[in-house]
Amino acid sequence: MGHLPARFFLPVRVLSRLFRRLFLEELRAAYDEGRLGFFGDLAYLAKPDAFVCLLAEARRRQWVVYAKPPFGGPKQVLAYLGRYTHRVAIANSRLISTADDRVAFRWRDYRHRGKTKIMTLDAHEFIRRFLLHTLPDGFHRIRHYGFLANGNRAAKLDLCHRLLAGSQQNELEPDAESAAVAAERLAVAHRCPSCGEPMITLAIWRCGQAPPRPFWSDTS
Repeated sequence: MGHLPARFFLPVRVLSRLFRRLFLEELRAAYDEGRLGFFGDLAYLAKPDAFVCLLAEARRRQWVVYAKPPFGGPKQVLAYLGRYTHRVAIANSRLISTADDRVAFRWRDYRHRGKTKIMTLDAHEFIRRFLLHTLPDGFHRIRHYGFLANGNRAAKLDLCHRLLAGSQQNELEPDAESAAVAAERLAVAHRCPSCGEPMITLAIWRCGQAPPRPFWSDTS
């Protein structure tokens, strides 16, 4: 084997042919098992002859596999994954207009130094691309919990600020009345937001510890 250049990473041409073969084999298997659905402009591919012609055309094309060296470190990995953990496909602020069954939105081209561009798609194509970003059953995107949960974050943060402020004042000037007010606020915080009944703490465990056994499984 000859000397490889210092910047050599992967045999991209060989990888493209291998990827093409494996992809088309899996695509044909999914079609034969009835796991593919075609809609809009692609509805004609539901016919076997049309689908076979599509596979033959795709097999004749030269596929391009985008291969690049691994990330340079944990910061790059975090920056890459961070764009996918909290948002679902697209934020409302990126949508520009919807007219004549077409959707216009902003997107960022990271191959050109993150330049912001505008793309316009047919409505069914926009929806198709959007649904590609929905998570399978059993997977969930990152969500905050406790006093940072989206449902009651504003109220709970305000309560935390007021309790902390009262606690600091108590350290400077002990006041039984302030302590009673703080205790009352804490009691209110432990009431069910739906029915108003007080909630009882059954168990507490710290981050990283296994949760305790549910109280209803205790046979003692």
